[in-house]
Amino acid sequence: MKGLIASLAAFCRRIPKAVLFGIAVLLQSALLVLMVADRMQILRDGVEVTLQTQPVDPRDLLRGDYVVLRYDISQLPAGALAGKPADARHPDVFVKLAPNAGGIYQAVSVHAEPVTVTAPDVLIRGRVGNHGGACGDDRRRFCDKLPIKYGLESYFVPEGEGRKLEDARNQQKLRIVAAVLPSGRPAIKRLLLDGEPMYEEPLY
Repeated sequence: MKGLIASLAAFCRRIPKAVLFGIAVLLQSALLVLMVADRMQILRDGVEVTLQTQPVDPRDLLRGDYVVLRYDISQLPAGALAGKPADARHPDVFVKLAPNAGGIYQAVSVHAEPVTVTAPDVLIRGRVGNHGGACGDDRRRFCDKLPIKYGLESYFVPEGEGRKLEDARNQQKLRIVAAVLPSGRPAIKRLLLDGEPMYEEPLY
């Protein structure tokens, strides 16, 4: 094994630095393309769900050019999961969502594994957060209430637009439309201000 490693190291040393740099650039470009393609798939193929935002602690100010977002589904009762073992301190969970009479999706139940849902219900994947999600002596059990993050907690906005959106969020006039794949992976697709589209995410 040592001889193989030494041979590989010697081989790498014989490759011109310009070639190694080019390979590194190509790998980074390929990774970026994969990330863009992955997001395009979610936005193109995901089921649309509308979520209501909630006010955020005023100490959590606008960070750069993005708005911090919190939702009705950001903290949920654990339900049948309460007290049960978790596979990590911050386990993934699957939240079953269903639309109310106004078309806003709300949480129905929380699950440790994917469950079957039928339209218009949707299953969205999240991760139990840092604050109060893990209980028990080993911190590997679900608490009664679960703070959950979905990867929808921030949105980049044009310079100077953040304060207006923060004010609308804190007045509960801001909603987001997320696209959710059958696997549960979500992405923000558009922002609604007073029910009207304000920002739309391009596919690329």
